Amino acid sequence: MTPVFSKSVFPRGGQRLTLLLVPLLAFTLLVWPLREVRAQARALPDFTDLVEQVGPSVVNIRTLQKVSSRQQQMGPGDEEMMEFFRRFGLPVPNMPRQAPRSNRPTPDEEVPRGVGSGFVYSQDGLIMTNAHVIDGADEVLVTLTDKREFKAKIIGADKRSDVALVKIEATGLTPVKVGDVARLKVGEWVMAIGSPFGFENTVTAGIVSAKQRYTDDTDYLPFIQTDVAINPGNSGGPLINMRGEVVGINSQIYSRSGGFMGISFSIPMDEAVRVVEQLRSQGRVSRGRIGVGIAPVSKELADSLGLPKALGALVTSVEAGAPADKAGVEPGDIIVRFNGKAIEKSIDLPRMVGEIKPGTKATLTVQRRGATKELNVTVAEIEPEKTAAKATPSENKPKGAAGQALGLTVSDISEAQKKELRVKGGVSVDAATDGAARAGLRQGDVILAIGNVEVSSVKEFESVVAKLDRTKAINVLFRRGEWTQYALIKPGN
Repeated sequence: MTPVFSKSVFPRGGQRLTLLLVPLLAFTLLVWPLREVRAQARALPDFTDLVEQVGPSVVNIRTLQKVSSRQQQMGPGDEEMMEFFRRFGLPVPNMPRQAPRSNRPTPDEEVPRGVGSGFVYSQDGLIMTNAHVIDGADEVLVTLTDKREFKAKIIGADKRSDVALVKIEATGLTPVKVGDVARLKVGEWVMAIGSPFGFENTVTAGIVSAKQRYTDDTDYLPFIQTDVAINPGNSGGPLINMRGEVVGINSQIYSRSGGFMGISFSIPMDEAVRVVEQLRSQGRVSRGRIGVGIAPVSKELADSLGLPKALGALVTSVEAGAPADKAGVEPGDIIVRFNGKAIEKSIDLPRMVGEIKPGTKATLTVQRRGATKELNVTVAEIEPEKTAAKATPSENKPKGAAGQALGLTVSDISEAQKKELRVKGGVSVDAATDGAARAGLRQGDVILAIGNVEVSSVKEFESVVAKLDRTKAINVLFRRGEWTQYALIKPGN
């Protein structure tokens, strides 16, 4: 019987060609996946060059402090543990263990207080680190990778940004290269070098998890979030990109246990440099302020005000005589732009204003009851906020019943009270029940506007309420003590 693959199918020599192709195909199928694996392996980051490049610029920082009567009771290592508790939000033990009498320092002796990291910022010996690393220190010791140790002079520290600058008298220093934080992308590989728990020159790596991340500790820093392992002692060390540039200063972790849980925060280098240059030139940092209290703009509030998106910063209070007050900013305004820059989140405003040099003129774009206004403001230097006057209870004042359907009983307020609160009008809440109570209103509040309309008397309040569409959420602008804020009375409540 003639074979299926005969000469009529294959040309002369076709059988030999087939025999050659089969092993070649098998070889290709085996080798190609191996090449893919090797290609993927080559794509993974190799940090060895970065460590050699940046490592010599990273320093270990130890701080010393003169002992107090309480510190004399501590044993070796207790101070480092105290710093661990302080920095990462754990309760500080009240009763430290008693050290053996032979190990206790004398009252005039300087003892180790803490350990941290830093890096060389300039060739003349300037070292960048965290403010909390050197806070309370009587002496700062800097150790280089070549084991040389120097006593550092504190140039300045800024607790708001947690950035500090110290100086050593040393030669042969290698400054770091400062990277462009704007080019940093989420998902990008980064590396940290520091001294966690005192283990010098420890290298850890991970990726950028998020940018523009704010924490409860500060309103002025949009942190870089990473999953790089950061622990006590890493503070003040550099966060390095794959080009060998420093893009951040490792500062905080989020943790429920006090140890690393995969969420670390670094101060962006552009913000840190801005602070350091002021510390370098004047030993302190000056920030701008305009004198407003702010809150986020919720979607419901934006809808009730007719705004297309929940953007901007809601003004909850205006300090009397402050730049915002002089510029005409009012409680209830929504600041949507500062100096032409859009405010995506309310927390963007303090940072934008803080970056402005005091005395500089700036523009505010505000939304006020459906209208857009441009206001000019002269930025002042930040200072402790003043306290506004509180409302006093109203007695024997005319009362209205129009708000009963919303759960509100209101009465007029006196001219003296309006002057004390620095408001042009308003009505006092005598009782809040049902929907008004569930919205957060209570007795003693002063309603300044309802349904996006200002009211200055019970008569005006009744007229406005009668015209409201109660099938939709109703916004109420009210004053409580020193704060002015919004409440939403929702339909069906």
